[in-house]
Amino acid sequence: MEYIEALAALTIDDKINIGLIERFLQELPDKVLNLGVRVLLSVLVLVVGIQLIKFVRKVIKRSLEKGNADRGVIQFLDSFIKAALYVILVMMIASGFGVDAASVTALLGSAGVAIGLAVQGSLSNFVGGVLILLLKPFRVGDYIKEDSNNNEGEVVEIELFYTKLATGDNKIILLPNGTLANSSLTNVTASDSRRMDIRVGISYESDIRQVKEVLQKLLDEDEAVLKEKDHFVYVDELAAGCMMMGVRCWFSMSDYWKGKWRVTEKVKYALDEAGIAIASPQLDVQIKETRSIDIQ
Repeated sequence: MEYIEALAALTIDDKINIGLIERFLQELPDKVLNLGVRVLLSVLVLVVGIQLIKFVRKVIKRSLEKGNADRGVIQFLDSFIKAALYVILVMMIASGFGVDAASVTALLGSAGVAIGLAVQGSLSNFVGGVLILLLKPFRVGDYIKEDSNNNEGEVVEIELFYTKLATGDNKIILLPNGTLANSSLTNVTASDSRRMDIRVGISYESDIRQVKEVLQKLLDEDEAVLKEKDHFVYVDELAAGCMMMGVRCWFSMSDYWKGKWRVTEKVKYALDEAGIAIASPQLDVQIKETRSIDIQ
């Protein structure tokens, strides 16, 4: 009786709200079940999608490798395809939760200016990567020096937005593709051979002809020196305390550093064996004796 009286005392709005709550509670198990099914399907789509993306990337990589495509092109396309496929996968999962892909696309289009300003650095790096692949100022495996910040190393990977360099002590440097495309750089290993120059100072008492003969023989006998290219010894400078002799030769790119270190060491041994002194900085100090005179 009290329940009926309390129910009769409720207003129409109160009765509607109670009806909505009762309907919500009745539909809640179905909604939870529906949501659970969607979550499970989304997880399944995510797992399968990740595996399909890996498979597609592997197939494209193998096709490009069989076509003898440049390693940088393969790496760049792989990064681009990976990003594009993951975006598609996310959109598919979102659509499973009722998100309209067309609405998202329209929203992104209307916010294009703001998004462009926000990601202009990334877009610049992407365009820079495309230019690097088209113009080919360097390839994977080349040793480059970036002039703006003096970074240098071997190019190990050209990605969608960044290029990876490995330094001599195996550190990894990430350089934005936009920076590399818009700044000057030096490609050390672009050619098959590289010239080496060594300067050594000898005393003015030494015989220039003997020095040139000793060092020229050293170059002629070194197997790694490219004999088809110029290799000679010359007087580079008549300095204040010594004569600067220059040693010039060429090595193949793979032999350059070992050849440079070896020849530099042999120059010292050859001059010592010939009794030719390598000049060292000297400072002449003159001491003047002063006498004091006592005046009485």
